Amino acid sequence: MQHTPTHTPTPTHHATHTYTHTHTHLHTHRPTHTPTHTHTHRPTHTPIYTHTPTHTPIYTHTPTHHAYTHTHLHTHCQSGCSRLANLLKSPPAAGTFLSLNSETNHNNNFFCSVAVRRRNPGILPSLEDLLFYTVAEGQEKIPAHKFLTALKATGLRTGDPRLKECMEMLKETLKKTPDGVTLDRHLFKKCVQSNIVLLTQAFRKKFVIPDFQSFTSHIDQLYEKAKNLTGGQVADYIPQLAKFSSDLWAVSLCTVDGQRHTVGDTKVPFCLQSCVKPLKYAVAVHDHGTEYVHSFIGKEPSGLRFNKLFLSDDDKPHNPMVNAGAIVCTSLIQVKAESICAGFQSERESGDRNFAIGYYLKEKKCFPEGTDMTSVLDLYFQLCAIEVTCESASVMAATLANGGICPISGERVLSPEAVRNTLSLMHSCGMYDFSGQFAFHVGLPSKSGVAGGILLVVPNVMGIMCWSPPLDKLGNSVRGIQFCTDLVELFNFHNYDNLRHFAKKHDPRREGGDQRHNFGPMDYESLQQELALKAPLWKKVSPTETDQDSSTTVVYRMDKVAE
Repeated sequence: MQHTPTHTPTPTHHATHTYTHTHTHLHTHRPTHTPTHTHTHRPTHTPIYTHTPTHTPIYTHTPTHHAYTHTHLHTHCQSGCSRLANLLKSPPAAGTFLSLNSETNHNNNFFCSVAVRRRNPGILPSLEDLLFYTVAEGQEKIPAHKFLTALKATGLRTGDPRLKECMEMLKETLKKTPDGVTLDRHLFKKCVQSNIVLLTQAFRKKFVIPDFQSFTSHIDQLYEKAKNLTGGQVADYIPQLAKFSSDLWAVSLCTVDGQRHTVGDTKVPFCLQSCVKPLKYAVAVHDHGTEYVHSFIGKEPSGLRFNKLFLSDDDKPHNPMVNAGAIVCTSLIQVKAESICAGFQSERESGDRNFAIGYYLKEKKCFPEGTDMTSVLDLYFQLCAIEVTCESASVMAATLANGGICPISGERVLSPEAVRNTLSLMHSCGMYDFSGQFAFHVGLPSKSGVAGGILLVVPNVMGIMCWSPPLDKLGNSVRGIQFCTDLVELFNFHNYDNLRHFAKKHDPRREGGDQRHNFGPMDYESLQQELALKAPLWKKVSPTETDQDSSTTVVYRMDKVAE
């Protein structure tokens, strides 16, 4: 059968260019009759380029029956030719006919029209099958530990709540297997089917850090380098903090996709102290809005010590990252403190300076009307005394990196407005009197605390918590500052790193090529699933918008939306 679509649009403007696109597809069928397909396209715009392909794609297949299923998928390509080339890296699976057409509309959106004909919907393997083949590497059975090891290599953990169904089913299934260790293809599919979307993303390297093992090996090296530092003093003006060893050192990270890594003393709990200030501010903006919150608190760096008894010319605290601003911010949020810990008692007993700030704020009428200053200070001390580990705090940082959505639970806990404002103030005011230097050298939003923590946010990528009690003269963790500086020297995470021209730095988001846009053999079957994964971003377009026959075509368009 020969199929020769020809496009010859009539110019609607003063243009002299024409477009002719001819493809000849040769099919060899065993049936005696020859089906005929005719497609007519009537573009309403005038293409401004000439495209004459010189090649003739020929695909030969031998169907076993005459029934075909037609699926037309239009998928937006951010970089037309390169995306098309990636799609064609692997040849079509046996029995699959693939034709690609492209056009450019007046909005400069690029479309790929993919028409896939399949002999039988079940002839290609399912996503579960492909995942099994990927892990099994030619074996008929998979040892459970091999699957779990491969899973951890992607950055996911077996305790991830998003994989709860899979892990529970795996545990129950292994109890019923003869050896209690291995899984055949059928049992493996049964275990993973409830979480196949997340697992497929992980094993296809679709997470924000595709080569997670390579990235974390660099993190471990940076950790070891900072571990050798011996300077700094543990804060002793709060008795509970003085009890920590100066040898403690931990780093935890969590990406926006929920990939996690820890190294060092990450299980040891410590108080958030000032690291809680951006979280309080974010909650206040989330609850009350930016305008209301900043009617009580400013946005400027103070240039003074964080506990200075000083206000701006408008009789407001300079920003929510200093003690005065954090105390006022505490009065704006509603939190139920259910218990009082030793850290709170110690903080309160040594909090004379904060009481002085509180009375000064009360004198200047900085609190909302009717505020009980004593109860506000009690709540302020309790929030500073909240205990976390590096692991749990990294998820808090990742929530800020992810626009207010917790990457582990998928729950939105903060509004985008609150996150944007919080990151802006962390960038300009988050590191005490070192804020300007940190913004210059590291260029990332961060907040330090006198317990030794540094909450670091790489927007749209990950959150990091560093913790080491020894502090420098400005109140920042010595090892934490070193780690953050080395991190940005190695990776192009600085907000103003030019991604094109900083070739000396690594970009873990594209390690070994842009893995997030690579297509493997499984994509011919899973194109529909790929669109489903992008459901929040893709818009279903009516046939009238595309001048296509609605009975045979489903069209999806993404207008200038990046992954």
